[in-house]
Amino acid sequence: MYLFIASEIMLFGSFFTAYFFVRIVNGVPWPTPPYELPVFVATINTFILMTSSATMHWATVSIKRGNVWGMRAGLLLTFLMGLAFLISQLYEYMRAGFNTSDGAFPTIFFCLTGLHGCHVFVGLTILAFMTIRAFRGHFSAEHHHGVEIGGIYWHFVDVMWIVVFTTVYIL
Repeated sequence: MYLFIASEIMLFGSFFTAYFFVRIVNGVPWPTPPYELPVFVATINTFILMTSSATMHWATVSIKRGNVWGMRAGLLLTFLMGLAFLISQLYEYMRAGFNTSDGAFPTIFFCLTGLHGCHVFVGLTILAFMTIRAFRGHFSAEHHHGVEIGGIYWHFVDVMWIVVFTTVYIL
């Protein structure tokens, strides 16, 4: 999992390189007028995703202690918050008021946030399988690696959002 995450960091790094090239080397204002970024919605999404990281941690700690119901609740809450994040991001895309044909700014915006959205979707798929397995009794204090490895990926998705959010929406 750590090698996979390292390769994903390199993938995100290439997208951030394009972002910084457009923004700093070319001196393009961010966002390019007349566009505005929905910072408020993105901030709410950040809180949702950070809370989901806490519930994922709760699920992992719970199963390590043998608390099956805590793990199940944590996984289910994590899945629901991740889904809320993804739906909110799709809604943000529909209301953005720009698309990739409008220049470098929208292209970079959609590429960076869309790449992260794809990772959230993969994380939700992993969470769905983990949650189904949890409710079928596949995990215990002795056999919890499936929850732990899925949790590592989910925390990576959360940390990567902090970087995307800070870079795209705040700086």
